[in-house]
Amino acid sequence: MDADDAGLLPVDPLDVLRRRRSVKWQTYPADVLPLTVAEMDFALAPPVADVLREAVQRSDAGYAHAVPDLGRAIAGFAARRWNWDLDPAAVTAVTDVGVGVVELLRAATRPGDAVVISPPVYPPFFDWVPEAGARILEVPLAHGADGWHLDLAGLEAAFATHPAAYVLCNPHNPVGRVHTADELAALVRLARIYRVTLVSDEIHGPLVLPGASFTPLLTVPGAGEVAVTVLSASKAWNLAALKCAAVVATAPRMAALTGRFPPDTKWRIGHFGVLAAVAAFSEGEAWLDRLLATLDHRRTLLATLLWDRLPTVAWHPPAATFLAWLDCSALGPDDQARDRFLDRGRVALEPGLHFGAAGSGYARLNFATSADILDQATARMAASAS
Repeated sequence: MDADDAGLLPVDPLDVLRRRRSVKWQTYPADVLPLTVAEMDFALAPPVADVLREAVQRSDAGYAHAVPDLGRAIAGFAARRWNWDLDPAAVTAVTDVGVGVVELLRAATRPGDAVVISPPVYPPFFDWVPEAGARILEVPLAHGADGWHLDLAGLEAAFATHPAAYVLCNPHNPVGRVHTADELAALVRLARIYRVTLVSDEIHGPLVLPGASFTPLLTVPGAGEVAVTVLSASKAWNLAALKCAAVVATAPRMAALTGRFPPDTKWRIGHFGVLAAVAAFSEGEAWLDRLLATLDHRRTLLATLLWDRLPTVAWHPPAATFLAWLDCSALGPDDQARDRFLDRGRVALEPGLHFGAAGSGYARLNFATSADILDQATARMAASAS
């Protein structure tokens, strides 16, 4: 195992990682280094591994029973990490964040209603809105010397046209922006004025890196009347295979949206997902702290490697997530640089155009891996770019 520094999480050697059967490790040939989909290369947190192992040993593989344990676990975590006094009863279990967002949009919109999103953004946002029967209205993020941020003036202009909802990414994937409390307060003010429902995807909330602090949208004064949050343990504890997420609604009007979910929603949750999420939120913070220290180390390492080897690639190091949004436009428009990294360097990154037109010239790199793999990958990328 890779053991770069004391206290950091180790990573299995590459030949061991290649035995994994997930999308990240099975999509490309064995000579490609995959830094694509948001899976991490670290071992599971011990409390999560233990609860899953114990469930298998007792053949406990039946239907999920999320109440009350999931709500209590999330509320405890929210209090400890974010000083959020959350009522466990405000938590409704859903299959995953995507299902939660789609069902909320179905409940909050009518066919053909506009739903606002802010590209560049997580690619499924472009699919979730039409799946719910609504249409997309784009208000791209603003971009300046200080990085990416919400275009509040653009959002106000869009909200004035009376869309049904806005789907917020908080923290924002792929740019790694942690929206400030002031920005979120301004967003809530606009939503209240124009009566726009806010649906906040906060799956990366536990993954705010040293130097930044996370503000859950529902902790902003007045947000509960217009907003609902969807969150999960799946990104921070690498549990995408185990289907369980949570919708949080803290006011009766927003809680009524969950009352419109299909009756069978509760049967579509994974039992192992509930067990793992409860373990992660309740007992997984020591491991999470090591993870955040490790990701901070990788973020710093990646900055050095890019500066030394690919100085024409620009980026704003993310304040959250384990995803680097790389401006490769000096190497070509659209996805040309990403394709060159893959075809010539045998390094796979996520194509920038998957995140919307604003992603032209960009690529997303997943740095939740070993220092050695990042070293190899950037060396190959540099060689392919020359």
